[in-house]
Amino acid sequence: MSANNRIWFFIRKSLLGGLTILLPISIIVFFFKWIYQTVTELISPFTSVFISAFGLPKFVADWLSVLAVMVLCFLVGTLVATRVGSWAWQQWEEHVMTRLPGYTTVREVIAQLMGSSADSPFSRGEVARVWLYGRDTDVSVTALVTSRHADGHVTVFVPTGPNPTSGFIYHLDASLVELHPEIGVESMMKTVVSCGAGTAHLFKTDTPKAP
Repeated sequence: MSANNRIWFFIRKSLLGGLTILLPISIIVFFFKWIYQTVTELISPFTSVFISAFGLPKFVADWLSVLAVMVLCFLVGTLVATRVGSWAWQQWEEHVMTRLPGYTTVREVIAQLMGSSADSPFSRGEVARVWLYGRDTDVSVTALVTSRHADGHVTVFVPTGPNPTSGFIYHLDASLVELHPEIGVESMMKTVVSCGAGTAHLFKTDTPKAP
């Protein structure tokens, strides 16, 4: 290898090494910055109260507002967990909240995503490997089983990487769905976020199981 080639190889290796270290850090910083901006916009009414009442800096007021919202969520959750609180909330939800346009849909979506719904795939953890084009075609995707039909068909959600909250919904014959109960949803989602990296380890136990 000539001197010029060695220098070019060293520069390229150093640049790639630096990108490998700094790029994930930059993405994480950007993500948390986006989360912070989104949260501060939502809690801006609370922040303005702290600023006007106590003359606090905006950054301090933001964190106090976040703390106040967390305490409020805890108190509401504790109240609803009691018998009287649960009954009162059910009455309010049935006679008031369900009449609001879109409330039921939003509630069900949040329950599914947070795994608090009984039929949520995130709580059941039914990870599957699906042959979309038939077993004869050697193309499969990572999916979550979201519903089962009386005629034997299965509905699956195939998340897209690196954003697992978006994806595609397919309705397939059960013979095309291979369940992997040994794989947790969290492990599966890690491979989606990493655009498939780690999938070989994820499906290393190739033991098909029909739904």
